Amino acid sequence: MKNIIMYSSMHWPGCPPVKEALSQADIKFAYVDISSGMLPLKQFLKYRDHRAEFDPIKEKGQVGVPCIVVNDGEQILFSIPEDLDVLR
Repeated sequence: MKNIIMYSSMHWPGCPPVKEALSQADIKFAYVDISSGMLPLKQFLKYRDHRAEFDPIKEKGQVGVPCIVVNDGEQILFSIPEDLDVLR
């Protein structure tokens, strides 16, 4: 079973649909709202500040949520993949 974390923010409207899609597909994941405190934000920034996948997002001045991290960074996604089996 894969370890999946969804980094999100309650302040970004694009996040709830991703959370709902993962839940409806019965994908097991940890949900982390980066706007809920300093520790969740720091956990997210560990990826955002050091991973090349975020470079185009940062160049646009965006935050990068929703962000789905698979197996501690083995894969980073910013939307629901067409084939949800990659998350199983």
